[in-house]
Amino acid sequence: MQHDDDSPRTTAAAGPTGRRAALLNYLLPVGSAQVDELAGHFGVSRMTVHRDLKLLEERGIVRRVHGGVTVHSSNLADSTILYRSRLADAEKDALARAAARLIEPGQAILLDDSTTVGHLAAQIAHCRPLTVITSSLSVIDALKTAEGIETICLGGHYDPRFNAFFGYFCEQAADSLRADVLFMSTSTVFGLTAYHQQEEVVKTKRALMAAADRKVLLIDSSKFGKASLIKLASLTEFDEVITDSNLGPALADALLKGGVKLTVVEA
Repeated sequence: MQHDDDSPRTTAAAGPTGRRAALLNYLLPVGSAQVDELAGHFGVSRMTVHRDLKLLEERGIVRRVHGGVTVHSSNLADSTILYRSRLADAEKDALARAAARLIEPGQAILLDDSTTVGHLAAQIAHCRPLTVITSSLSVIDALKTAEGIETICLGGHYDPRFNAFFGYFCEQAADSLRADVLFMSTSTVFGLTAYHQQEEVVKTKRALMAAADRKVLLIDSSKFGKASLIKLASLTEFDEVITDSNLGPALADALLKGGVKLTVVEA
């Protein structure tokens, strides 16, 4: 599916980070492309494409060849996860630290498939005893050796793009459980609404929201001001929305006036 984020107008407005994400999304289905092809598609100069490809190569995601580029990994989904996991690292760490302070020993918590929440999974060992319910294999992998933490995997249809499970069986499993708190993220926020580009992911996230007494959204500031394809939820449906201080005071004030329970942390 071609998303709005892939258009030259949108990627230019999204800045370098958004452009590089869109560039990678363009590369993943085809595996390789020419520099001229990428410059024409995104409406930028060859020099800009070369700079973007150099950065992606330094992060081990792609390999530059004469006149073009190929996806570095033989498993294209691995490159998607790797790129997402390295976006806004400092901000995601700050959000994770703030979220970890909300967890109490003995709780049952839900963690979604997002790379932002993946940062939280690496910081909750001190909260034991704890029950963690998740659809994410990345979270399971992060916690597999953690003593005092019981992990429950929701199962369902495995999607390698997210290294997680989705679909009917995942949603049914979530419906049979009850958690104290859900920690989740999403692709974008526009106005007072959270969005995601994948229908199946939205349905599973909604099922997780219904299974938790409290809902906490972790979302770094780079995701604000953009709309993806599908509405996920109003920000007012969350008991707390945690973001970083790069959001800016004007936007933070607008969210607070809109009834959003906002927490801003230093990145």
